[in-house]
Amino acid sequence: MGSEVEQFWRSDTATAGRRLSDMSDNESTKASEVFSAEEKAAMRNRAKELKAAAGKEEEAAANEQAIAKLPQDERELGERIRSIVVAAAPHLDPKTYYGFPAWARDGKVVCFFKPKSKFKVRYSTFEFDTAAALDNGAVWATAFAVHNDMTDADAKMLAALVTKAAG
Repeated sequence: MGSEVEQFWRSDTATAGRRLSDMSDNESTKASEVFSAEEKAAMRNRAKELKAAAGKEEEAAANEQAIAKLPQDERELGERIRSIVVAAAPHLDPKTYYGFPAWARDGKVVCFFKPKSKFKVRYSTFEFDTAAALDNGAVWATAFAVHNDMTDADAKMLAALVTKAAG
């Protein structure tokens, strides 16, 4: 667990210890009687919040590292894709998906960047996963070949798809 979670539990343990030591010998010393049900629920919720925040920070760092370790041309493209996604859907959470830079909603991957070097193919792709709400009739695109020569019009098209997918 992250240091914030540990500090939280240490401080609450110290509080519990003080509350226990303040009790007279005639009073019960069961921990279950020290904290009310509401206090225990609040502590559990706060611990979950801190753990989730620490997890999101780690996932965001992994996303950045996935882009940073790419060859120069792909790194530039990955950074441009990240800029497009963040501008179009800032509420998506950065993470990785099979080692690829990805962005998720409620823990489910919406879109990701697949660099060409990973599979030694001709082009990188920007793809949408099943959590993306791009359905349009009986056939719709979910993957796009991307290149460093992407125009502003190309970026706008991808941004519009990200906005739709991020719903």
